[in-house]
Amino acid sequence: MKFIVPLAPGGAIDFVARACGEVLSRTLGHQIVVENRTGAGGTVGMNSAMESAPDGYTVLITNDNAASAPHILKLPHDYTKTLVPIIDLAHQPLVLGVHPSLGVNSVAEYVARAKKSPAVGFGSSGVGSNQHVLGEWFAREAGVKLDHIPYRGAGQAVNDLVAGHVGSALLGPTALISHHKAGTIKIIGQSTATRAPTLPDIPTLQESGYKDLVLDVWYAAFAPPGTPPALVKELNAALEMSLKDPKLRENFEKGSLEPIGGPPEKLGELARADSIKYERLIRELNIRAG
Repeated sequence: MKFIVPLAPGGAIDFVARACGEVLSRTLGHQIVVENRTGAGGTVGMNSAMESAPDGYTVLITNDNAASAPHILKLPHDYTKTLVPIIDLAHQPLVLGVHPSLGVNSVAEYVARAKKSPAVGFGSSGVGSNQHVLGEWFAREAGVKLDHIPYRGAGQAVNDLVAGHVGSALLGPTALISHHKAGTIKIIGQSTATRAPTLPDIPTLQESGYKDLVLDVWYAAFAPPGTPPALVKELNAALEMSLKDPKLRENFEKGSLEPIGGPPEKLGELARADSIKYERLIRELNIRAG
């Protein structure tokens, strides 16, 4: 059985896929292989899953990039309508991390720095990602210009942030928490409406003065089009069970991930609603791939 991850190792999608795959390998009695298929803002991996055989042996583990990328990249299809939802695995905020050389300790100081130097750049896991959208949205609300620096996954973005090659990054906290605790970078804001339980000392963007700037990231499993409902039901039950595993829940907490679960229909409704939301935001913000 194969889990396709559309971004490079080192980020939250890869983390979720490997954590769930480890539990499933034990409970199902056969190996789950995680395959990172990167490129084009995650669409290479998502397309690969979309074109795979609907036999239950290929599962896409992705996030709400599946809802944002089609609208930014002007794709001929919407993944939230084409792929078959299996289960909503986890939620978390996006966080704004900065390198010490930027000399800022809060969102207000970050905005002031950007106004003095319009060349401040923010790294993300790719063009068309939820991070790309949030960065452009934040820049508009703050009245600053930020240069978007896309990578092929969070791991590469984190490496450049820690090395100081990029001054800031908007990413999932999973890849940044250890560096924040070590003091090599500083997390100064998070995107959810309330502070994540695992990030109690990090103010939200709302608390920093941007009341409507809220983005809750989801990580989920999808099957190729045409996968029989009976197989989807089996996969949903197996992954639901994996989310109850104590070790997985402990690992999720360390990565600031909240396990969710639920029926496929619940994920389908969430994904389609987010597609509509992202389409509106991308149009209003005039975000383009280039």
